[in-house]
Amino acid sequence: MKLSSLGAASLLALSLVMISGCDQVEKSAQQVMGKATESAKQAIDDTQKAAEQALSEATNGLINPQKKDDQEQNESESNTKET
Repeated sequence: MKLSSLGAASLLALSLVMISGCDQVEKSAQQVMGKATESAKQAIDDTQKAAEQALSEATNGLINPQKKDDQEQNESESNTKET
């Protein structure tokens, strides 16, 4: 009887250790995913900036996405004031 009780207690203890280990693994995985997401966002932002710079250089500054956005905003404001 004692041997089976000891076995059951060992099995229960092992199960608890595994469950707590799984929680740690899950937390670590969430942290890694969060860092990977931030890295991916930064890479996308950097790529967009580089593409805008390349476009500006290739067109000798004739096309600048930020200037275009400002121009469209100014035009919409002018149209609003005219009405």
